[in-house]
Amino acid sequence: MKLPRLILADDHTLVAEALRQLFAPHFEVVATVTDGRALLDSATRLKPDVVVVDIAMPLLNGLEASRQLKQRVPGIKIIFLTMNEDPELAVEAMKSGASGYVLKKSAASELLQAIQSALRGKSYVTQQIARGMLEVFIRHPQGRSHHESLTPRQKEVVQLLAEGKSMKEAADILRVAPRTVAFHKYRIMQDLGLRTNADLIHFAIRSRIVVGDPDPNELSLAKMCRAISSSPGGRAAAPPRNSSGSCRPGLRESRM
Repeated sequence: MKLPRLILADDHTLVAEALRQLFAPHFEVVATVTDGRALLDSATRLKPDVVVVDIAMPLLNGLEASRQLKQRVPGIKIIFLTMNEDPELAVEAMKSGASGYVLKKSAASELLQAIQSALRGKSYVTQQIARGMLEVFIRHPQGRSHHESLTPRQKEVVQLLAEGKSMKEAADILRVAPRTVAFHKYRIMQDLGLRTNADLIHFAIRSRIVVGDPDPNELSLAKMCRAISSSPGGRAAAPPRNSSGSCRPGLRESRM
């Protein structure tokens, strides 16, 4: 039986390695990428059945990557796997075209269930934030966007500059001339009434163009190891542990 094809997008290497082992018995993992732009390139070229992506991704956040990817490959299924429990962010994620929203602290079986539901044409949201999402829909039935006036390219420029890239670095990533990046930057600042680079960064965070993880240490390596070993059927073996309990030599577990 042919396995569904999957791309994994997560900028935490240890998490990505653990997820690959979790997915191996159930899916053909055709690529693992560490930023939103690489996800767009790989998914457009490889056309997988499903993508599992974090929201907090460098160069292009998971939300914007999802929107653009659904335009390029409409039939692709997208599952967000994130530490962010903000129901407003979950609503925005589902509106971007995603089929699922799962928290990284969920059991491995829940993530696999979300992917299988997506492949059957259904949606899946972690129960823990489903009620909060409903309240968001009730308060804002028409949705709420903090950056409606920006074009996709302008949002890309804002994210890159807010992440600390120079205009030349941003231009190289976007494959445009530095003066094009400069034009977008100053046009955005003029239109939004921003005066300084700090204002631009605050806008990027406030409007969720730059999305950070709530706590980089929230997801311990130990939990990921247990998630792998407890996958359905027990077919995905956990990586070898060292004396400290970590999945890889020389690494310690982080405390929750």
